[in-house]
Amino acid sequence: MTVRMSSDDLNWRVEQACREAWPAATETVVEGWLLRRSGGRIRRPNSANPLRVERGAPDKVIDAAEAFYVGHGQTPLFRVPDIAGELETALDHRGYRPEGGTIHLHAGIDGMPQVRDVQVAVSPTPGEDWFEARFRMSAYDEAERRIFRRMTGLIVGDRAFVSSQRDGLIVAVAFGVIHDGLLVVESVETDSDFRQQGLGRRTVGTLVDWARRAGASAACLQVVADNTPARALYASLGFSHELYRYHYRRKPHEPRQL
Repeated sequence: MTVRMSSDDLNWRVEQACREAWPAATETVVEGWLLRRSGGRIRRPNSANPLRVERGAPDKVIDAAEAFYVGHGQTPLFRVPDIAGELETALDHRGYRPEGGTIHLHAGIDGMPQVRDVQVAVSPTPGEDWFEARFRMSAYDEAERRIFRRMTGLIVGDRAFVSSQRDGLIVAVAFGVIHDGLLVVESVETDSDFRQQGLGRRTVGTLVDWARRAGASAACLQVVADNTPARALYASLGFSHELYRYHYRRKPHEPRQL
């Protein structure tokens, strides 16, 4: 007998898989929220994220998160998905500002097109040329390069780092992690001088093909809501099912007391 997964089950399965695909250097559970900290500018590993457990009262959660982040010299930041929006009113009252609307997309592997490209390199670990291409295309500073390198070393489970070259230069990259049979697609980048040439589609398509052969049953990713080109790319690969959205809430800087 086949047991069908509810939409809520799927949402939380994706939520966990995406966290596992981008681990934080430090994680602490407080009041049913996972407080993540890595340093740098990337928001996901430096924000409070809800868990699928009984979570504390909003004000109690916010107080605990503020104490944690301020204690580490960071601005408090909450990642608030639609499936756990109970903090919204309390965050409004405290002046937290929304930013960064993002969509979770999902697709069954069997229904996705076959887009394997033998010219796309696939490796279980990122080489130095892969890192350098990723940093070049994302304009990472030295601190963020160190953080990103450390993050990739913390990933647990099957993973693949893919890249496409032109004239000996890597011009498109991505990586993927399989967690609980679910491929999480991450860090999709194409050099600005080589866009609109199908490189992104072939790179991600090869990653999906790797996951299919590795036994994954479905795939998911996160895309910024107003990134129209990226959404068109993912739709062409079968990522047409929107699960839920999330945004961030950042604590405003307190005015200095004179």
